[in-house]
Amino acid sequence: MPTSQAGQISKIVKIISLVKPNSVLDIGVGFGKYGFLAREYLELWDGREDYHNFQRRIDGIEVFADYLTPVHQYLYNNIYHGNAFDIIPGLNQNYDLTLLIDVLEHFDKDQGTELVRLILEKSKLLLISTPKFLIEQGSAFNNQFETHRSLWKKRDLKKMGNSCFIFDKESYLTLLGGKVPVASFRKKYFTTSFKSAALIFPYTVPVYKFIRKIFRNNN
Repeated sequence: MPTSQAGQISKIVKIISLVKPNSVLDIGVGFGKYGFLAREYLELWDGREDYHNFQRRIDGIEVFADYLTPVHQYLYNNIYHGNAFDIIPGLNQNYDLTLLIDVLEHFDKDQGTELVRLILEKSKLLLISTPKFLIEQGSAFNNQFETHRSLWKKRDLKKMGNSCFIFDKESYLTLLGGKVPVASFRKKYFTTSFKSAALIFPYTVPVYKFIRKIFRNNN
């Protein structure tokens, strides 16, 4: 689908705001929602009050050309049309943050693991969202790439590297990357079942400290 579940939007925007990346790669842009939100909260909330002068680089990859509109051309610095496996190795840009939002389930496990590996070679941090429960889906919007091919578990995502899990009822919302040990940190702050998703936000200060450590270790 060129869209994704609404309940995770505020959490994803919060993570983007905490990371404050100067460069973002959005893989599987679809309708362009997260390019739009990243542009808004990285540019309009930074205190410059310069409405038409964008400072961050936000690039996108989309395999299905029919999803792309003039809105995408405005929001993204570059839109790369094609398969991410072909595009990522040839990018001459490294990114502070890559978004893989409701994309991983469209690959089988081997392909998805390889995709994450390629991304982490180009990006300090990777934010993944993928459904917790099996959702049968074939071709949609006349797009064969919309087929769901895998269901990922927390253990699968943990194998991909240092990880933090942000609580969400519907999806595994996972921040990957960095060279700092985060096992105890993850257990303390990101694996509790909160009664309300809104209760996640008092923990944004520890998230910020975690992100800052990652950037220090990678610079």
